[in-house]
Amino acid sequence: MLLRTEGIVFKSFPLGEADLILTVLSCDGGFLRAFAKSPRTTKSRFGSALEPLSHLRISLMGKEHADLPRLTQADIIHSYQKLREQFDCFLRISELLEITLSLFGEKEHHEGLFELLVDTLNAIETEKENVALRRFLFYKVRVLEKAGLSPRLHGCVRCGVSVGTFYFSEGAVICGKCKDKTTDETRSASARLISMGAVNLYETIRTWSWDKLNRIMPNDRLIFELDTFLNLHIKYRTERGLKTRDFMYKTKALTSSFANAKDA
Repeated sequence: MLLRTEGIVFKSFPLGEADLILTVLSCDGGFLRAFAKSPRTTKSRFGSALEPLSHLRISLMGKEHADLPRLTQADIIHSYQKLREQFDCFLRISELLEITLSLFGEKEHHEGLFELLVDTLNAIETEKENVALRRFLFYKVRVLEKAGLSPRLHGCVRCGVSVGTFYFSEGAVICGKCKDKTTDETRSASARLISMGAVNLYETIRTWSWDKLNRIMPNDRLIFELDTFLNLHIKYRTERGLKTRDFMYKTKALTSSFANAKDA
């Protein structure tokens, strides 16, 4: 069976001395894994097409429902080379890819997921840095919505009151009047206060159309608060931390230590 489709390369890992196993998000909204023969050799016909983030037109050959079809052709539609060359930007995008992989299963159709990623990459590539940085946050809000895991932040889940504490175990805010002894004893470790400013920013991102999001001008404090909160929510729901985020923190700490040592 021959399958032709478009996709974004998420990741790859080596197999033997020259082969690769690829994970690709297809334009049909599902993840594909494929075997690529000898792309790591100097004479490979794939060239640089299989780099992470590459938007490709691909052909796959294999038996129907095969777990690992063979990649027979890969033509670059857009390389996003500029994004790979910017280290901090590439790390942030890698975090988005990791989140997406952790939220969605392979071979399942996810309506609009491919379009959301392409729109995000295009926006980050073309917009000014201070605007592009917000797109990382916007993507997290939207991808959680597509996964059916959006946190309920606006109003207590039990009575509708707008103030309260967010309980990760419930995926929602519970106000002081509605929380009970059981809530306090078993869920307090997974609770977090979130400001109304961050809640309003979240609701705006969630409800506004994509083309209007560049009109939102949140300050850095609100972006950091909401981004941190969403990462904790994702960690709780997927039951694992984000390796890319940990690497970013370690890199930042090493850079800071090196700078302090140099100044001293």
